Amino acid sequence: MLTSSFMEPSSSPSLNPSPSVSIMDPREHELGGNFNLIVIVVAIVCAVVCTLGLNTMLICILQCANHSLRQTVQWVALRGLNSGMKKQDVVALPTSTYTNSGSPTSPSPSSTSACAICLIDFSNGDTIRVLPNCAHRYHVSCIDKWLLSHSSCPTCRHQLKSKDSIEHIV
Repeated sequence: MLTSSFMEPSSSPSLNPSPSVSIMDPREHELGGNFNLIVIVVAIVCAVVCTLGLNTMLICILQCANHSLRQTVQWVALRGLNSGMKKQDVVALPTSTYTNSGSPTSPSPSSTSACAICLIDFSNGDTIRVLPNCAHRYHVSCIDKWLLSHSSCPTCRHQLKSKDSIEHIV
């Protein structure tokens, strides 16, 4: 019997593995499955992050565009208010001749002894223009140039309405 068992063909697997059968460690099979799952999860997370980033960027672009359009409209409106006075209205503003009053310590704005535009002190006999309502004083040539391109006082930014200033003088 011993001999016959050696001679019988064995039903055990052969030493040469067939190409269709692979010998794999069970742990490697689990890692392969987990690896595929990890790749899918990472891809989904990346897609969500990219989508949120694009969404945020689009919201920012739209808000910036809206803000810049709104700012432009406001700037144009303000520019229209401060666009300058007509030459006839500027000439109609009161002028006077500067004389040193001898009281340099007086803190009122009408007692300043220098033109805020050119920063040169007034001297006796200078023709100065006094703005209505705020009473700031400037050399006539300095303030006339300013008022042709702006309709406000350069010191306090008080708006000078051309019709109001003519009515105020008359």
